[in-house]
Amino acid sequence: MSKLGYAPLWRSLLFVPAHEERFIEKAHARGADAVILDLEDSVSASAKEIAREKLRSCIGKISAHGVSVIVRVNRDLANCVADLGVAVSYGVDAIMVPKVRGPDHIALVDEFITERERQIGLAPQSVSLLNLIETPAALSIAGQIGAASPRVIGLALGTEDFSAECGFEPTYENLFGPCHQLILACRAQSLQAFGLPGTIARYDSSAGFDDLAIRSRKMGFDGVLCVHPNQVAAVNSAFRPTPTELGQAARVVAAFEEAEASDRGAVSVDGAMIDLPIVKRARALLANSQKTAA
Repeated sequence: MSKLGYAPLWRSLLFVPAHEERFIEKAHARGADAVILDLEDSVSASAKEIAREKLRSCIGKISAHGVSVIVRVNRDLANCVADLGVAVSYGVDAIMVPKVRGPDHIALVDEFITERERQIGLAPQSVSLLNLIETPAALSIAGQIGAASPRVIGLALGTEDFSAECGFEPTYENLFGPCHQLILACRAQSLQAFGLPGTIARYDSSAGFDDLAIRSRKMGFDGVLCVHPNQVAAVNSAFRPTPTELGQAARVVAAFEEAEASDRGAVSVDGAMIDLPIVKRARALLANSQKTAA
């Protein structure tokens, strides 16, 4: 649960360039839990203003279909301020802040959003923040970045930029440690964690993306950023519990509750001792499965 009391169930978050109408028209039908309308990397410098002009229309088209809308703003101050002036609006669930430097960076963005909400009549704290961790320096203070504002609902690892900053290839072996570091920072702040322990540039099953998505869930991530529509189905499938996992979780919860009702301190299921952390994971699995089905 986030500090705002709202924990979105976003397994797949699909980037879509905000200025490309042919992509916007189909964005809601791709199956992603959230669409990230991008004003940053996928929009050239000459098209930034055009993207901002089209943004509100894009937000309306996608949010009308019940799909969550996130807007990724630019990092540089001039473009960021211009982006936020349009992006903080009705129908937007969160702002994605790229290349975060530290908690002061997020505090300033929060301050701007607060004033913008007041100006347009949005309820306070209506717009959340999802922060992109893309440098080793930012990862080292990820916990502070997550705690910088009550708007922050999650952190995401920008695997391509992060790997480039570190001077290594975005492989599972190289990203395993950074991924876990981000996840631990998120759990310490009760935030959502998004990432993939490998490159997000590959999008077909033959390239191993399906396996990476499964590894992402097993590591503890809550969802994955997708750069191509073909990745969405693989991510949704990877983060959907199997019937076997659901059955095991249901048995664990039932056995534990029966033991509690009988004042028994220990219980075993399928030859394994069950304690509170195991029960907590089982209950979370069942709850997320119910949310996904809904």
